[in-house]
Amino acid sequence: MAGMNFQYDETGSTFYYFLVSFYALALIPFSIWVFRAKEDKDPKDKDKTICHCEACQAKNRRLHASKPKERFIQKILYIVVIVGWVLFAWAAYKVAQIKTDHVEYDPYEVLGIDRGSSDKEIRQQYRDLSKVHHPDKSGGDDTMFLRIAKAYAALTDAESRKNWEEYGNPDGPGAMQFGIALPKWLVEGNTSIWVLMSYVIVFMVILPAVVGTWWYKSIKYSGDKILLPTTQLYYYFINKTPNMVFKRAFMILAASFEFWKRHNNEVVERPTDDEEVRQLMRDVSSTYLNEKNREQPLCFPYSVKARALLLAHMQRLQLPSTHLHSDLLHLLSKCPTLINEMVQICAQLTAMSKAGHATKPRLETLENIMKMCPLLVQGLWENNSPLLMLPHISEQQLKHFVNKKRAIRNLKQFCQLADEDRRSLVKHLEDQEYKNIINTLRSIPAVTMQCDMKVLDDEDNSITANAIVTVMVTLTRESMLSKYGSDPGSLANAADWPAAEGEDAEVALDDEPPADDPDMQEEEVEEKKKSSKPWEKNKGKKSKGGAKKKKPAASVPYKPKAKQTSANGVAGAAVDKKSNGAVVKQGDEVAETVGKSDEESDTAQDSDVEHDLTTAPSPPPPQVDEEDDDWEEFEMESKKHAKLEATSLVSHSVHCPFFPSDKQEYWWLYLCDKKKSDLITVPVRVTNLVDKQEIDVKFPAPKKPGVYTYTMCLKSDSYVDMDLFQNLKFDVKEQKVVESHPQWDDMSDDEEHDDESGSDEGSTSDDNSEFEYDEDN
Repeated sequence: MAGMNFQYDETGSTFYYFLVSFYALALIPFSIWVFRAKEDKDPKDKDKTICHCEACQAKNRRLHASKPKERFIQKILYIVVIVGWVLFAWAAYKVAQIKTDHVEYDPYEVLGIDRGSSDKEIRQQYRDLSKVHHPDKSGGDDTMFLRIAKAYAALTDAESRKNWEEYGNPDGPGAMQFGIALPKWLVEGNTSIWVLMSYVIVFMVILPAVVGTWWYKSIKYSGDKILLPTTQLYYYFINKTPNMVFKRAFMILAASFEFWKRHNNEVVERPTDDEEVRQLMRDVSSTYLNEKNREQPLCFPYSVKARALLLAHMQRLQLPSTHLHSDLLHLLSKCPTLINEMVQICAQLTAMSKAGHATKPRLETLENIMKMCPLLVQGLWENNSPLLMLPHISEQQLKHFVNKKRAIRNLKQFCQLADEDRRSLVKHLEDQEYKNIINTLRSIPAVTMQCDMKVLDDEDNSITANAIVTVMVTLTRESMLSKYGSDPGSLANAADWPAAEGEDAEVALDDEPPADDPDMQEEEVEEKKKSSKPWEKNKGKKSKGGAKKKKPAASVPYKPKAKQTSANGVAGAAVDKKSNGAVVKQGDEVAETVGKSDEESDTAQDSDVEHDLTTAPSPPPPQVDEEDDDWEEFEMESKKHAKLEATSLVSHSVHCPFFPSDKQEYWWLYLCDKKKSDLITVPVRVTNLVDKQEIDVKFPAPKKPGVYTYTMCLKSDSYVDMDLFQNLKFDVKEQKVVESHPQWDDMSDDEEHDDESGSDEGSTSDDNSEFEYDEDN
């Protein structure tokens, strides 16, 4: 019986093959990682969104100067990759020059004759070669003679020829050869002890040390690289204070253990911190530092220092030393991740409260926590104007935006101005400074949100109690300037914009006239109150017995004209069959159900339209092909598979000159009940909104039938005054009772029969069973 033969490589040829193959498996991914292609915009388009203000240039210089070590390491990696490919080319060349020892056995080649030779020619050639290579002859070769005899037997002997044809060897099957891809000199002689020592060092010293170090560091952090003590701190305080105001949330954030040297070695504590922090506390005018709070760790020195630095940053104060500035940059780099952890903990406590294991935090707590992130990124206080996000705009210059002629209070209103009006509004700025403002407006997002509520069911798409409802949210991102205003760098002409009504009005809105904007009306009323003379306050008042003063006509908010209904009474806005009859009002971005009574209507026009919708005969169901159904199912499955892929963390760079690093635009998307101040779904963090993004938000319908109104919220973690809200009104019907089927009755009868037979057969074994389930225990 043939055995197995293990042998090391004598010449080292197989070892070089193994070495080159393993080397290529490591070199190719490493080269791709080092020379990875970075997606970058075209320089011309990129220049249109880059701000060259003094703060942004200082940030770029700081980032460039703070990474000399990274640039040095990058150069070393480039050199390593180049040297690695040179070595790979040399090794591949050496391997190509190696001649293989294994050659297929050919008796014709050994005898030196053609394959069509006759038996006579074979015998004649064998005799001639035997005379030359016979060991008894002078100059004979034993090895060559044995090969000649073996070849002659393979061609003349029947059994030898059969073995040669089947096994490739006239002697029959031989031992199976296993070659070890290690050179023989590596395991023989004095080198074997060094190989054994290297194995011991690698597998018994280095590998356990690396695994132990990784495990020790990993158990200190959560999945988002947050210290576990910090997570416990958030759980404790949010559970303790379910109705948390902004001030309380800010103090808890400053008490994070990432800012304490005892838990984070990156924190630097200096002997001069006491004096410098006290001076900073005197400069920061805020009640956040004067409160005598004895709660630990809110009263610890590291927490007070972090609170003072963050307050100085939000008030844009000049720090007294460069050491404090470096400490502030370290704090700000941690804040977005810490705030997102607080948001997730609020969602987890909300879920735990339904089981009675925690106190449910109110919705205001979640919103106050989210509010901190854009304020810290932009360096603003909670009452500051969002116009301060623009470069070269200060508090003193805001008085030019709000006066008797105009009331510009947000970025949208500023973008809606014509380019000439915008330039005249900031005429004190130079052309380059105004260009920086325009570039910033190009980079600031303007997001629109559309919601479609469905129940994914093949039989019935109506919303019933406890049904899983899917809200398909479509987010579309555009530039703030291109959507709401005229871009000086584009072909849009600002002169073609409609002018606003009124003698002193200078703002022309693109969506609706400014006279119908409730916010603008309130601002105008406030301006009139402020500008009214003292002697005009009582003008027009009548005595008690006089005629009643006529009430001014209530200003009706602007609404687009409803489209004419078709022959069957359905409005121009098509009602999708899959959306359960929900109609989305474009003006208010509110989704309302069709079955709405006249008493719940806001205006008579809405009630008439809804009455037509409810009383109109339903159109005949459209003919849907099976191919269309298959295509819809394929699209749904493709979306599911796309969600399983890794989510990108790159969207758009945020204009934040006071933030220490490059910040990407992220958003929080969640569903809530404003009336009950309750969170319905876990906030989804949208990290890859480049142009358009579709997100499915699922939630269970309420248990009781009725009409409910939920609000879909979208909040930015980078910009102030960018929040979007859309009300979703839906009708929950009673849960359908599943009718019994005759086939199910037959199956239940069979199961009962099997249970009875099983209980009779196993009655004797129940008493001797090892495991018993006790309901009392």
